[in-house]
Amino acid sequence: QVQLVESGGGLVQAGRSLRLSCVVSGSIFRINDMGWYRQAPGKQRELVASITRGGSTNYAESVKGRFTISRDNAKNTVYLQMNSLKPEDTADYYCNAFVGGLSRWGQGTQVTVSS
Repeated sequence: QVQLVESGGGLVQAGRSLRLSCVVSGSIFRINDMGWYRQAPGKQRELVASITRGGSTNYAESVKGRFTISRDNAKNTVYLQMNSLKPEDTADYYCNAFVGGLSRWGQGTQVTVSS
């Protein structure tokens, strides 16, 4: 069984920073692509950033230059450093990882940015 557990969300003022973490545990042979998605109230879930096992990254246009995704393969962990947060970044943030050929999801962590 594979589990993804996110942490690091919370309430923050606009302009401040947060760092999200996601640890993958369980029966893991290899974790391929990892990523962060977010879903705001009344909106569809959208990709925020993704990273391959080799470290290649991809970002949504709305977060480029502000967010940085990284991973530690030895710790089965992916991070999302979020700087210069805006109220429109408010959402539930979900970790995603391809493990054993299947897409796995965490339960989500809430990020609220006040103006």
